[in-house]
Amino acid sequence: MPLPRALTAFALATLLAALLPACMPGPTTGQNAGPTLGGFNYAPQYDFSEFWAATDGQTFRVIVAGNPFPALPAAEVTARLLPVLQANKPRPPLTFTYDAPAEEPRPNYRLVLVFDPANDLGSGAVCNGVTRLRPGTPGVVYVYGVYCRNDLALSETMGWTAATGPDDPRLGQLFAQLFLVLFTDQPMRPWRNGLRIGRW
Repeated sequence: MPLPRALTAFALATLLAALLPACMPGPTTGQNAGPTLGGFNYAPQYDFSEFWAATDGQTFRVIVAGNPFPALPAAEVTARLLPVLQANKPRPPLTFTYDAPAEEPRPNYRLVLVFDPANDLGSGAVCNGVTRLRPGTPGVVYVYGVYCRNDLALSETMGWTAATGPDDPRLGQLFAQLFLVLFTDQPMRPWRNGLRIGRW
C-alpha cells in the first residue's frame, strides 16, 4: 500500500536535509565569521501553538551529542553551554534542562543538539535516539538542531559559527538564530504537490 503523499514528501525532504551537510560548502573559519544557518524543514504536524503550550512556564529538555570544544571536558562544555541556551531561548517562558524525567512523558517534547553530525544523520534517526558524529573543524562550531515529539521530528535546521569556547558571544548569536528557525511562529507555505516545508 503506497504511503500518503504528505508522508512521502516529508520523508523526501528529510532525506534531502540529511544530505545537505555533505553538499554545503565548509564553514568559514575566519576570526570574525559569524553565525550562518543552513537548510530547514518542518513536518506537516509542526504547530507553534503546540510548542508554546508544551513549554509555557515549563522545563524543556535538551539532549546534547558531541563536544564542539574537544580541548575541554564534555561535562564542562555542557555545563557552560546551558546558560548560553537559556539566555538565547525561544519566546515561551521555558527553562532548558538536561535532566531526564523519572518517567518518560507522553508526548515527549525535547530539543536535540548534535555537534559535528555525520553527513548521513537525519532527523528521524535523531528523534529515535540515534546520533553519529564526524570529526570537527577546529575553531568552528557546527550544530544540527532537531525538535522532537516522541519519535517524530517536528522541525530541523543546522548552523555554524566560528567560536573559541562556550562563552564566545558568537555562539549565543548562533543559538538565537537557530531557535528562531526551529520554533518559528511564521505561517507555513500552503500545500504544493503534497509538500509543506519552509516559511513565507
